[in-house]
Amino acid sequence: MAMAGDEKGDREPFLVRAVKIAMVVMLYWFISITMVFLNKYLLDSPSLRLDAPLFVTFYQCLVTVLLCKALSMMSMVIPTGVIEFPSIRFDLKVLRSVLPLSLVFIGMITFNNLCLKNLGVAFYTVGRCLSTVFNVLLSYVLLKQTTSKYALLSCGVILGGFWLGIDQEGAGGTLSWSGIFFGVLASLCVSLNAIYTKKVLPAVDGSIWRLTFYNNVNACFLFLPLMVVFGELGTVFSFDKLNSLHFWGMMTLGGIFGFAIGYVTGLQIQFTSPLTHNISGTAKACAQTVLAVFYDQQTKSFLWWTSNAMVLGGSFCYTWVKGLEMKKMQDQPATQTNGNEEKSPSGV
Repeated sequence: MAMAGDEKGDREPFLVRAVKIAMVVMLYWFISITMVFLNKYLLDSPSLRLDAPLFVTFYQCLVTVLLCKALSMMSMVIPTGVIEFPSIRFDLKVLRSVLPLSLVFIGMITFNNLCLKNLGVAFYTVGRCLSTVFNVLLSYVLLKQTTSKYALLSCGVILGGFWLGIDQEGAGGTLSWSGIFFGVLASLCVSLNAIYTKKVLPAVDGSIWRLTFYNNVNACFLFLPLMVVFGELGTVFSFDKLNSLHFWGMMTLGGIFGFAIGYVTGLQIQFTSPLTHNISGTAKACAQTVLAVFYDQQTKSFLWWTSNAMVLGGSFCYTWVKGLEMKKMQDQPATQTNGNEEKSPSGV
């Protein structure tokens, strides 16, 4: 079956495949950028005035749980090929196995939203750009993996752009140190999330969708006491738009987009490659920043734009270097095998 599919893909005209790839990339950009602007509206809109970031995040996790369960049930009654979604059932043992990752996951999405709330969309890319740097640090500290000098130079460019961006935001009078703090924590949690995901995946039979379900179920349970501790339940109950269909529609839409980003990310990787996906993500962040500046009708200095260019350029270079290194490692065993095969006749 796989071979037949591959042959069909090989016979597919180049133009048709190029159009498909372009549509998938455009879909990823649309969902990702829209999700950021939508979350910014829910977290920091003057028209809403809802100061409850934990509640917003909790509701989005709840929507993801319900969507996972609904798609799982639909896949059992709809013919195969229309909806392909793994069967999902509530298992307390698996829920406990996923808990360490869920704690990191909660930190990631909470700090990410707090960073967005305090910094805004325009500086959001720079504010939480250190995930690449933390990847290098944690890979060395936890996994004892060294990094090439070119990758380290790329990280140096990212750090330079980060500090220049902070300087320029301060000069413009729009710097939020709390936003920077949350952005750094979000970057750290993103890196930890990637490491813990690899460890926890076997508990859910390697299924990203099952992991998404259990992760968000844990998050829903854990967010409830956090909302009590930080007094958000009182804020929510006294919110003047609690009976507004528009408010709940936007909240639900935010949850749907949060769920959809996982699907379109996998789709983009499937139609292109992990390297191309990372490059696309970097370009998307650039477009997102430009859109935010024009949308908010802001004027930014040359050095502010330089900081963004350094962060995005460093991220692009790091992705490119790591892609070349991975390709070299994949090609090396094949070269060694061919060399052994050539030597074997003379040995015999």
